[in-house]
Amino acid sequence: MIKIGIIGMSTGNAHPYSWSSIINGKYDGEEIARKGYPAVTAYLKANEDTLGLPDARVTHVWTQDAGISKSIAASSGIDHVAEKATGMIGHVDAVILARDDAEFHLEMAIPFVEAGIPLFIDKPLAIKQEDMDWFEQQQANGKFIMSCSSMRYANECRVVRQDLASLGKLELVTAVGKKDWLKYGVHMIEAMFATLDDPKVATVQHIGEKGRDVVHIVFENGLPATIHLFMDISGTFQLTFFGQQAWRMADIKNSYSMFRDNIIEFVRSVQEGKPGLDFSKTKNIIQTVIAAEESRLAGGKIIHLK
Repeated sequence: MIKIGIIGMSTGNAHPYSWSSIINGKYDGEEIARKGYPAVTAYLKANEDTLGLPDARVTHVWTQDAGISKSIAASSGIDHVAEKATGMIGHVDAVILARDDAEFHLEMAIPFVEAGIPLFIDKPLAIKQEDMDWFEQQQANGKFIMSCSSMRYANECRVVRQDLASLGKLELVTAVGKKDWLKYGVHMIEAMFATLDDPKVATVQHIGEKGRDVVHIVFENGLPATIHLFMDISGTFQLTFFGQQAWRMADIKNSYSMFRDNIIEFVRSVQEGKPGLDFSKTKNIIQTVIAAEESRLAGGKIIHLK
């Protein structure tokens, strides 16, 4: 049984509640809804028959707010509320850093990385190149660091991926989503890149504006792609793949399924002693996120990635 610690909480991100419930197989829907996450209650209730992982359990939780930590523990059946994040070192086999504001990731990750504890970090891993460089160096030194958007495991994209050959030569890929670039751009990038088998990026250019982000990407194989991320747009996350013979759309709606598959992959990776997701794929994605913001701040300059 792998003992997992959950740390961190950020505004609007209910992963400490939902992921703990998916792993432990227990949830208090009324409490989760009362805390402001009725959609989480809805998808947990709809998938009650698949809650719980036989080989893992969240045994410890810590967030910046003791009241929230206790709420998560009570809701998800977590035995221990840590007084500080590092207090769970020596008592857990792995840690999930569940907050998605990347500016805090490095500071919170350091003690667990130094302690050699396998660590999953919520997307995006980093939004500054110096932070990304540190994580890359630690990974190169043999530390267990895994990070991605759960959209890598979206069933809607997997269906498209199995049909890609039938589309003929791809001419264009587009993605449309909502909210801000630095937190949510990684969702669209991860889903797109995973569906395309993680091609390397040649250039990135931001051709929109803050809050109405439009990013143009050209892969090393010459395929162009655009990502449109608007703060106030309606709808979900959609990707469209246009080939010379046919086209397919992935309309991503099943959050529960991709969260569960992501957690299962992390647990399996801990069991095997190394991340199942190659870190070079994460680097390719995070550098694209960072390059787009660099391009925006430089007035739409084309950024060349090595």
